[in-house]
Amino acid sequence: MPESGAAGQLGGRLELDAQVAERLRGRLPMVAAHTVATITAEVTAYSGTLTGQMREKIENAVRVALGTFLQLIERAGAADPSTPLSRALEAAYALGAGEARAGRSMDALLAAYRVGARVAWREVSTTTVRSGLSAETVAEFAELMFAYIDELSAASVAGHSDELANVGRARRRDLDRLTQHLLAGDPEEVLRRSAERAEWSPPQTLTVVVLPRSSLRGVLAVLPPHTLESGEDLPGAQWAEDEALLLVPDMHGSRRRQLGTVLHGHRAVLGPARPWVAVARSYQRVLKALVLGVPRPADGAALDTEQHLARLVLHTDPEALADLRAQVLAPLAGLSPATAARLAETMRSWLLHQGRRDDVAADLFVHPQTVRYRMGRLRELYGDRLHEPGTVLDLTVALAFPPAEGDGGPAEHPPATAPPPSSDARRP
Repeated sequence: MPESGAAGQLGGRLELDAQVAERLRGRLPMVAAHTVATITAEVTAYSGTLTGQMREKIENAVRVALGTFLQLIERAGAADPSTPLSRALEAAYALGAGEARAGRSMDALLAAYRVGARVAWREVSTTTVRSGLSAETVAEFAELMFAYIDELSAASVAGHSDELANVGRARRRDLDRLTQHLLAGDPEEVLRRSAERAEWSPPQTLTVVVLPRSSLRGVLAVLPPHTLESGEDLPGAQWAEDEALLLVPDMHGSRRRQLGTVLHGHRAVLGPARPWVAVARSYQRVLKALVLGVPRPADGAALDTEQHLARLVLHTDPEALADLRAQVLAPLAGLSPATAARLAETMRSWLLHQGRRDDVAADLFVHPQTVRYRMGRLRELYGDRLHEPGTVLDLTVALAFPPAEGDGGPAEHPPATAPPPSSDARRP
């Protein structure tokens, strides 16, 4: 490991009398034991954990650290005084990495360094003073010793950070693989193994959300912590660079409204909640809505695919829908395009408003008498077929959306749900 700071220059700054160094070395076991005991008593994170072999290892580490410091002092003027320090820094680095693997933060280890430095210096300073060192020498000794402790703690911080980064990168890869498996609809046993490898606790349901990447961080901050973020190369889709995908856990039932509130203003597309092992179906629903160009609400609300089920169902087979429109509108084929369009529009409104003439007139911005006239024309063209349930069903499905959409084109306005026509609708 590279060295820096005051501790890297220890070899040339202080010459320690051999007899004093020997006395200090003889007290190392006692100093190490006292240091560990104090750390155990004062640092909560280590209370009850430094026992048995673990305690022996820590005491030995303290002895080695202090012994290395003494070697540095004794090797003043040597050709390569930094060699012992390199070994000490490597050990401190490994200690920090081990703390990260144990799930502890650096707060506990830095507190242990502070306590250890205080206790060790109290013991060491007593020996140096009793050995007759001058006050100036003792002060310089203290400065170098605390610089040395700073170097060790910095190495531990680096080890802790690097370990977390490595673990984080590995887990991120595992989470990306899990997301790929989920969206691809892989078998349940594959999904469960992938979730276990990623240390991800499966929820009851998952909901797919697509939103601009610029909104990702702000939305993630208020979503459940187990929310999965998409990786790249998502199956079955060509995403724009500015789009991101999320799999949000347990947003079914009443919580769906909360999710809609979170997504308001973010131009998001919201799929249905599905069992977590079946979230691929939510993903496919969102893909279908995006491909069809289902219009987004003008008020900034999320595009909720659950509110556009009729449109999605009718456009599952666009060619079949076009054929159905051609069949049910065949009686209008002999009319001019403008007249046929007006009568088809009137038929659609009549069906959707269940034969309420005034509502149809308001919908079409025409007089009720105009509605009466147009329906009379339609009755002449269709005859008794307007009373047949099958014909009424076909007309309702074929005309559920504006004519431009019946051919598979994108909608300009949100669709109206087509309720079953009433008896009045069948008898205009």
